[in-house]
Amino acid sequence: MNLLLDSHVLLWWLSDDKRLSRKARGLIEHTDEVFVSAATTWELAVKASLGKLRMPEGFLEVVEAQGFLHLPISPEHAMAVQSLPWHHRDPFDRILLAQAMVEGLKLVSADAALAPYGRLVIRV
Repeated sequence: MNLLLDSHVLLWWLSDDKRLSRKARGLIEHTDEVFVSAATTWELAVKASLGKLRMPEGFLEVVEAQGFLHLPISPEHAMAVQSLPWHHRDPFDRILLAQAMVEGLKLVSADAALAPYGRLVIRV
């Protein structure tokens, strides 16, 4: 099983935040491949530009140093968004769900609003 990290999960991992559960830590540590979407990078960059958070210096390199892989957004990912039910309207979360679906990944998230997407999401 390979994972795709939601934005908050990535930030919690990078900052060793206590909100990241033992379950999530174990999954991230013991999975074959962990991906960070370009959508996550985009979302965090937007929030950083608004002063809502601080991204780690050299963010892209920090992600790679963790052994995580960058996942670009493909046209197939974008098209897959249309097949998702409208349980959740956040465009960043919807593209992450589409990427998980297309790539056969599990999206790791603490966001309760994603629970209706069932097996695409691992709630932590």
